[in-house]
Amino acid sequence: MKIYYRPIVQTDVARPANAKTLAGGWCWFTEVEALMRGQGAQVLPADAVPSDVLARLCAPRSSICDLDMSMPHFMGILNVTPDSFSDGGRFEEAEASLKQARSMVEAGAGMIDVGGESTRPGAKLVPVSDEIARTNPVINAIANKFSVPISIDTRKAEVARAAVAAGASLINDVSGFTYDPELAQVAVEVGLPVCVMHAQGDPATMQQKPTYDDVLLDVYDFLETQVERLANLGIARDKVVIDPGIGFGKSLAHNLALLARLSLFHGLGCPVLIGVSRKKFIGTIGKASLAQDRVPGSVAVALEAVAQGAQIVRVHDVAETRQAVNVWQAMTTGDYNGA
Repeated sequence: MKIYYRPIVQTDVARPANAKTLAGGWCWFTEVEALMRGQGAQVLPADAVPSDVLARLCAPRSSICDLDMSMPHFMGILNVTPDSFSDGGRFEEAEASLKQARSMVEAGAGMIDVGGESTRPGAKLVPVSDEIARTNPVINAIANKFSVPISIDTRKAEVARAAVAAGASLINDVSGFTYDPELAQVAVEVGLPVCVMHAQGDPATMQQKPTYDDVLLDVYDFLETQVERLANLGIARDKVVIDPGIGFGKSLAHNLALLARLSLFHGLGCPVLIGVSRKKFIGTIGKASLAQDRVPGSVAVALEAVAQGAQIVRVHDVAETRQAVNVWQAMTTGDYNGA
């Protein structure tokens, strides 16, 4: 039976001599939780983990778009759509989108994620030509104005190809490279890093009674399969970012199960991206019906994700999230270098 090893992550300033560094970053662990389908979990010393698994948990992650993965980074969300759940219609015009990009860069965004098709629950498919028309002018304008890496948030090969020509440097596919069979080949051709996300179902139907045998292990297995598939196509593991897809075909209970044991996904040997900003489950727990009122809850989840070693947090509110993470890191290390 397959055993999954989840590092029980620590950030305390008092670090034991036998502690293992997680992914070459800011977290450490001395114990793991061994998980098996249909059986209870066991807590084991880290030295009990098979050597190949332990090596993958500990190995430093390669830079992504020249961003050092030994520290957390903030991916600013820029939706150039009329119907995104939080900011639909606000940044469709080039001037407004460029102003928002500038604001996020000045606030500390290490990357800007540009999307031209809403993937909120119930969203309808956008034609390729419309998606390109929305995203390309914005990507081109940002690329010409700022040195920040740009991610194209798309499921479609032709949109990605056009975005790369306009200046995008990462392909972020919410379908985990299952929607368009040509998209992975585009990534191979252009030689850029990718983000592979898990989603159950299509945005139009994904929140209609999502079900799993074991959401944590099912999502892990999907991402593991996709990382291996991309590697076989020619996209090296060190160019793949993984995202468990919070809110994409998942109930509130599913989301919480994934977040509580987020550190499991470091076993894939890839940087971990978490995108929870302003999502419905935060509003449900925090009693905030409006997306713009979910900033405190979004920051809270981002902090816990970073505490579990997530290298990239995808957020609407860059300044607030960066401030919280910077203060948290200063508190956990007892040090501040003024950066």
